[in-house]
Amino acid sequence: MNNDHFIQLLINHIKQDVTLNNAGTEKLCSTLVFRELNKKEFLIEPGQTANTMNFIVQGCMRSYYLDENAHEHTLQLGVEQWWINDLYSYLSRKKSRMYVQALEKTLLIQLPRPELEKLYTEVPEVSHFFRIKIQGAYVATQERIIDSMSDDAFDRYNNFRKTYRDIEQRVPQYIIASYLGVTPEFLSYLRKKHS
Repeated sequence: MNNDHFIQLLINHIKQDVTLNNAGTEKLCSTLVFRELNKKEFLIEPGQTANTMNFIVQGCMRSYYLDENAHEHTLQLGVEQWWINDLYSYLSRKKSRMYVQALEKTLLIQLPRPELEKLYTEVPEVSHFFRIKIQGAYVATQERIIDSMSDDAFDRYNNFRKTYRDIEQRVPQYIIASYLGVTPEFLSYLRKKHS
């Protein structure tokens, strides 16, 4: 597949939420950057500042942080036609405390921050699209926090399976466990007990 196919995937994705005319599409396309990541390669590491919005066209990624005991806590997973980033770093302009890593060989379409800021003015539909996405990310984060405080581990696992259909086979069990806030052994126990 060539880059035109991937660009069309992105345009179609954006058009699910906003109307984008030909002039807006051309301006958007002129800002796009392609980036390939190998399996286990990092897009962002602690101490760096997130400077792009990242659309996954092929592959699988995750964002996570390490606590003071060096335990991994997975915050986000992403596959084809999902966005992934450290939004805190991107929006606050502060250095990241997270890792954003490819779990498979991954191809991204990136929108660099300076060009995207310019697009917000020149193509208001792009601004509207990202407002929708950022609001959605905020709602999802809040739901996840509440669920993690109120749901038991099995309910969290079932919610994960509903939200991330088909991802379970692509992501190692220890990463799913870290996303759910349980040990890999406990996740294995849950699967066996409820299979």
